[in-house]
Amino acid sequence: MIAAMAAFAVEDSFIKFASETLPIGQVLVIFGAGGAILFACLAWLNGDALYTPAVVSRPMRIRALFEITGRLFYGLAVAFTPLSAATVILQATPLVVVAGAAVVFGENVGWRRWAAVLIGLVGVVVIIEPGAESFSPLSILALLGMIGFAGRDLASRAAPASISTQILGIYGFLSVVVAGVIFSLWEGAAFLRPSAEVSLCLLGAILAGVVAYASLMKAMRTGEVSAVTPFRYSRLLFGIALGVFVFGEQLSLSMIVGSGLIVLSGLFILWRGKRLSEGE
Repeated sequence: MIAAMAAFAVEDSFIKFASETLPIGQVLVIFGAGGAILFACLAWLNGDALYTPAVVSRPMRIRALFEITGRLFYGLAVAFTPLSAATVILQATPLVVVAGAAVVFGENVGWRRWAAVLIGLVGVVVIIEPGAESFSPLSILALLGMIGFAGRDLASRAAPASISTQILGIYGFLSVVVAGVIFSLWEGAAFLRPSAEVSLCLLGAILAGVVAYASLMKAMRTGEVSAVTPFRYSRLLFGIALGVFVFGEQLSLSMIVGSGLIVLSGLFILWRGKRLSEGE
């Protein structure tokens, strides 16, 4: 899980570098296509069928829509807002998943976990700072991306178990291609020929993305969920470190306070869920 979070942070950094030169829609298309091709090769080596009826099942269609939404808006957030801020807001995804599981799947969520969800969402508001002079409408991009990823995670719970990690990877990265095409059509920017340096950034993003996705699926499918999930928050450390030391970003008091509320709320929800599962 820690390897996955580190690779995701590196992927975000490469995408941010590439988007400084290329249109973000083009970056997403190239990144998504490269990742899908790599996962298709892995699926072929593993003997998996690239297409089965389960791939177009209702949960998978819903998952694809949320994946496109999450990838599109989070990709825009990485390109146009500080990497550290986008990473911190993304850490609220598990909180939204808990709330969504109660509403969609009817899971029992007591008042303590509901309170933790609300406190974590307050942390998001603290980071965005609506109404303050420093407020930027672009910060909403990370919020929309986070909601998209939360919807994807919820839909993944209902996805057929017969679909392998490689196949999920293929269609997950194809969703990135769709997101890039949608934004390219809306933006109307012509695709450019990437330089050698930018091409290396795109290659690095693709490789990091594949490693991150595969590591995440391995951790969630083979490890005890309550044991490995807290390590998701290591992405916050990697993202902030890269934002500060590579991109020269500054940490504000509101970001520190907001991230603290999000992480503490998320860890409390995980701890409370484990206690309940043990019957305590």
